[in-house]
Amino acid sequence: MTSYVLVPGADGRAWYWHRLVPELRARGHQVVTLDLPADPAADLDTFADAITAAIHRSRGEQSCDPLVLVAQSLAGFSAPLVCERLPVAELVLLNAMVPAPGETAGQWWERTGQPQARAAYATATGRDPQAEFDLRVDFFHDVPDELTEYALAQEVGGPPAALFAQPWPLDGWPEVPTRVLQGREDRFLPLAFQRRVARERLGLTVEEIPGGHLAALSRPRELAAHLLRTDDASDDAAGAVDHH
Repeated sequence: MTSYVLVPGADGRAWYWHRLVPELRARGHQVVTLDLPADPAADLDTFADAITAAIHRSRGEQSCDPLVLVAQSLAGFSAPLVCERLPVAELVLLNAMVPAPGETAGQWWERTGQPQARAAYATATGRDPQAEFDLRVDFFHDVPDELTEYALAQEVGGPPAALFAQPWPLDGWPEVPTRVLQGREDRFLPLAFQRRVARERLGLTVEEIPGGHLAALSRPRELAAHLLRTDDASDDAAGAVDHH
């Protein structure tokens, strides 16, 4: 049995993982989820401490099960810090930001060229490259309607501003086996962009998965298969389309 620790992105809610959790538990694994701190002053260390505390509460201090961290989007900045606190068997970046030492999350966008990559992908898929960011279009385009409506009806303050101002504190990537899972239809962090960032910053090859930026909501079964490296991880070609 493996303990999968699922760290949400900018939304900060454990709810994001609610469709993936039963998929992993049905296959015999333990799953740890958490709501991230909403304190406006919370920084990366605060988040890393909260993740570590949630792991201790759920698994106990003496658990010997392999520990796998799954970091969604913005959690690419905080989850690696947990690897300095606990023995992590594997770190999985899911449609995630990959920081460089000393870089803030606020600087990351321009330094990586994300705005240009997002616009180029919009053009390639027949959308307006100048359109403002829209949650429905950029994040929820392949998520079931009822989940989209529920998520957007919630009052969520977003990530603390301190997260975007704090330089990433590690001197380099933690010495932990790392995988990069990236949705083929991610409109926010396009696949080609993520391939380049993973190669340049981590020396890693992206593992393609079906779905957009919120794959845990749109394609939970397929995501579980990729996380577990099972035989059904291959994508159904009919499902791997972008909904313009």
